[in-house]
Amino acid sequence: MRRDIDDDDSASGMTIAPLNQTWGAGPIGRAITRSARWHLRIDEPHFIVTVGSQSKKIDLSMVEYMSVKRGLVWSEICLRLPNKPPLTLDGISNAHATSMSKALFVAKTRYDRRLHIQAQLREFDLTVKPVDSWGRNFHEACNQQLAGKRWLTQEFVSEWAKTKPGGNFRALLGEPEVQDHLKSKSEGLQAHVKLWQTDIVPFARALNEHHLARALIDHKDFFDTIEKSPLTGEQAKAVVSFDSRMLVVASAGSGKTSTMVAKAAYALRLNIVPPEKILLLAFNNEAAKELQQRVRDRLTAVGLPAEKVVARTFHAFGLDVIGAATGKKPRLAPWLDQGRDMDYLMTIVDRLKDRNPAFRTNWELFRMVLGRDLPSFGKEEPEDWDPNTKTRGFRTLQGDVVKSQGERMIADWLFYNGVAHRYESAYSADTADATHGQYRPDFYYPDIDTYHEHWALDANGKPPDEFVGYLQSMAWKREVHRRNPTALIETTSAQLWSGEAFRLLAKELTTRGIKLDPNPDRPAAGKAPIENQTLLRTFRTFLTHAKSNQFSGADLRARLASQPADAFRYRHEVFLSLFEAIRNEWEASLIAEGVIDFEEMLIQAADHLEAGRWNSPFELVMVDEFQDASRARARLTRALVSKPHRYLFAVGDDWQSINRFAGADLSVMTDFEQWFGKASTHRLERTFRCPQSICDVSSKFVLK
Repeated sequence: MRRDIDDDDSASGMTIAPLNQTWGAGPIGRAITRSARWHLRIDEPHFIVTVGSQSKKIDLSMVEYMSVKRGLVWSEICLRLPNKPPLTLDGISNAHATSMSKALFVAKTRYDRRLHIQAQLREFDLTVKPVDSWGRNFHEACNQQLAGKRWLTQEFVSEWAKTKPGGNFRALLGEPEVQDHLKSKSEGLQAHVKLWQTDIVPFARALNEHHLARALIDHKDFFDTIEKSPLTGEQAKAVVSFDSRMLVVASAGSGKTSTMVAKAAYALRLNIVPPEKILLLAFNNEAAKELQQRVRDRLTAVGLPAEKVVARTFHAFGLDVIGAATGKKPRLAPWLDQGRDMDYLMTIVDRLKDRNPAFRTNWELFRMVLGRDLPSFGKEEPEDWDPNTKTRGFRTLQGDVVKSQGERMIADWLFYNGVAHRYESAYSADTADATHGQYRPDFYYPDIDTYHEHWALDANGKPPDEFVGYLQSMAWKREVHRRNPTALIETTSAQLWSGEAFRLLAKELTTRGIKLDPNPDRPAAGKAPIENQTLLRTFRTFLTHAKSNQFSGADLRARLASQPADAFRYRHEVFLSLFEAIRNEWEASLIAEGVIDFEEMLIQAADHLEAGRWNSPFELVMVDEFQDASRARARLTRALVSKPHRYLFAVGDDWQSINRFAGADLSVMTDFEQWFGKASTHRLERTFRCPQSICDVSSKFVLK
């Protein structure tokens, strides 16, 4: 109820019934205001108004609005009721009008509060029923899950969190009267309401920790005997913990294979997963065979059905998936057998070089000149030492030690093209004075008596910030050539990044009379060029990653276009043009022979799983050497455990990733949750391979 009252509480001296009971208009007030005789009495939850001989009993909650209009001595009170004309009461003194309006307001507020509480209690009694039911069912489900699957997985907790009844229940619980009302209910209901108020994630974690502590005691004999050596506490915890997604970061020699074997045995011992629904995936044949043999030896020794537990390589398993989904098992390319893919790739490159002069030119250019990337602008660490000049720098194919990697690239281009040149030989004129030493230009071409300066300038014509005085030095050198005069060719770092430096240099040299003679077989007196086999391995790795990530040529071109301005884009363009030609030949060969490669096999297998064309029967999938998983393997693994209530147990060491050449992508492990969802991480840090003294020494060495 709203009330509108003046601040003036002056009294008229009129005598009426006690202020806390009855108010009305006195004779003088009636005479002056010509008001009818009336009086009002509060009798909660009502008030009674008598006008003349007519009395009305009105519920306090019916008053929507009350205003007090003050005169010099007397007031008029107006009460607005729903769907009725306003009730006007005149001729009451100002003081009594204030008293009556305050009393009405207090009575109505008190009554409205009582009605509100009654409504809330009724609402509570209705809404607490689903909360009570949810709490009871959640408790029962927790008990059943712990009895059967032996762990409250994050998937289980998330599903139950989503079923929590919502609505206004939390706000209701904030009312003191509702809290008192709840205390009158049964202890079970109170417990379920408390559970509903609780974050069930730490609640489930506490239950799991309690279960873990009990299991480590109850199954100690099992953990001591399942492997030849008793499991460590870290290993045993990883075995007992049965979350839906688990990543075990296992240090070298920490017994990861023992943990996987014990995990399979524990799952069978407690009937968590049937043996035919356990799949172990390994990176290669040797690892898969070792896992299979260890599982059979150890599980058979303790009387568990090991023969139905499957250990496979990703590739063999992927072929089976495709065969089961399509009814026709594909054939792997024969050149992939026993690592013969490199030989076949060399055949492709030779074929392309024979029929495509542009490919041959770019291949040799990349191998001889562009094989090394350029560092960030101005950031260089010398690699070589020249005992003659006593300087550090970068050794070229010709054998010179130059000051920058950009200069080395130009020198190697000159050597590849048979251009006679000298590095930093003295300028033909004497330039030494009080402020300058003898000028030594970067390159000199004796056959055409021409100098060449390669400036460290970006696309805006600016040198690195730390090159103090560089622009002034450039101006002085240009003035030397103008004053003498001598021929000068100029290139910049930005031109090198874009490839313009090579085009400009070729034009300038040929215009001045030098004939370029590209020869990849020219004997190198300095640092040897990249070998064909080394470059082949780079392209094979790139092909594996591109296919594993399902990057099309357009995707790769878009990535190239997004590179920053100071990236060595020309090098990357040459590499990508070579790669596209090799990839096209590779794919054409697969199609022509009706075969697939490893990456295509993994992608197809994942496609079939994701599309539901083959339903995986496996509930527990364990992956060994997870740090070596490619994105295609990760996608296949994710598809295997995508259905509800599947378990993924991945074991690896991100410090032991050595298979990037085969498509391994360490981010699959380091970004595990982005791939597979919320997960729990365990660590095996105790190693059995060396004593602590060696660990201490090696750790100090690595940290330095």
